[in-house]
Parts: sequence; structure tokens; C-alpha cells
Amino acid sequence: MSVKLIAVDMDGSFLSDAKTYNRTRFLAQYAQMKQRGIRFVVASGNQYYQLISFFPEIKDEIAFVAENGGWVVDAGKDVFNGELTQAHFAAVCKLLHDIPGIEIIACGKSSAYTLKTYDDAFKAMAAKYYHRLEMVDSFDHLNDIFFKFGLNVCDSEIPRMQAYLHERLNDIMVPVTTGHGSIDLIIPGVHKANGLRILQQRWGIDDSEVVTFGDSGNDVEMLRQAGFGFAMANARPHIKAVARFEAPDNNQEGVLTVIDRVLNGEAPFN
Repeated sequence: MSVKLIAVDMDGSFLSDAKTYNRTRFLAQYAQMKQRGIRFVVASGNQYYQLISFFPEIKDEIAFVAENGGWVVDAGKDVFNGELTQAHFAAVCKLLHDIPGIEIIACGKSSAYTLKTYDDAFKAMAAKYYHRLEMVDSFDHLNDIFFKFGLNVCDSEIPRMQAYLHERLNDIMVPVTTGHGSIDLIIPGVHKANGLRILQQRWGIDDSEVVTFGDSGNDVEMLRQAGFGFAMANARPHIKAVARFEAPDNNQEGVLTVIDRVLNGEAPFN
């Protein structure tokens, strides 16, 4: 069966560690994909406003599964918004506020929000991933649609923190690792695979016709769901274990190498 959709995670997958990609090579590939009717989707935990900055030439043509599936956009039009209830948002904020040693970003549709009291180094790091970021005195009384929370956690503390949050938040939110020293709290069932499923139903595309790329815990569902799930060579073993295939390292243009295989009808796409 032919490939009809290619979905890429960004950090650690499509992007190099320097947060770049071979734009000339990719745009030539995209022209071929467009000609053949292959959809291209960016599936990332990052903010929509940050993601579109990587694709200025085609941002109004392609689709985005942003905020780990919390916000789905197709050709510049909203398709889906996940939304925490006000009660759940308040409950999560209260729990997180009492945990020492973490910084919190509340991720909304209009903007992301973080506290003025955090140090400048964290704010500078956050600004790289959130092109719309407001500094606030507290998370109380914010008027927005909230998809998820981003938590900055010491690498050595991530496993313990993930287990603690999983236990305490139960069915309100699910903690997933993102691959760049942080944990995202997402709405149960509102993950990248769900966002892709919404787009596939919109376009009439079967799982067997989908290629996905990822390297982290927030990619697991879409790596499992796709007929051609590719874990990056730089992914950890437990991520590779859920994918049927492996792509070269993100610093070696691994995603673009596999896209060439799709376009040329090479294994496993022949």
C-alpha cells in the first residue's frame, strides 16, 4: 500500500541538536510529496507559533499536531482543541506549586504562561520553545484554553517525578517525557496519535499508509499506530522497542534519508 502521510516529531527527530534542518533538501522533497498527494504533518510537543516559524514557505499548506496533540491545525485552520476544565487546571496548578525544584509553563491557545519569579536562564530557555510566552504573578485567573503543562525538571529527577505525577494526577493528566530535559502533562487520550487520527479521518488515510518519526516518550503512541513507525537511532532503547523501524540519527538528516526511501520506493516501501 502506498504512503499517504508522513508525520515528524521535531526535537531529536526532524531537527538536528542545533535546531536546524536541511531546508533545501526538504523543500525539494516536499515538492515531490505535494505532487504525489502525500500529506506532511509536524507532530510536536512544542507550541504552534514556534512550529510554524520552521516552515515559513509552507505553513499554510501543511498540518500541525502541536502541544502533543492538544491543538491540531490543517492548512491554517483549526481542526481540534483539547481543553482542560477550570477545575482540573486549578487542581494541577495547586499540586505543581507545592513541588520544589520544578518550573512550570501553562500552555494555552493564546499564549504560554510562566512565573515572573523564575530565574532568567529558565525564561530564556522557555522562550526558545514558546514564541508566545507571558510572565505572570500566578496561574490564577488566566483566561485561555489550556492544552497541557510543560515542566522543567532536573534530568536525574525525571523518572521519580514522572511516577509521582502519574500517581497523584490519576485520570486528570498524563506525564510524558519530551526528550529535552522536561516532562509534559497532557490530557488523557489527547496525544500525537490522536491528533494524527483526526487528520487521517479528515483525509481518508489508513494507519497502514502512515509514516511517523520520533525519539521520545511523547512519540510512543504515534510510533505504534503508524504502519511505518520509525524510531530515531538516537532514541533510547525503550522507544526503539515500540517502533517497527529505525531511522538514522537526527544529526545525520535521518528523517530526510527515510523520506528519500519513500519517494524512491526503496525498502521497506517497495
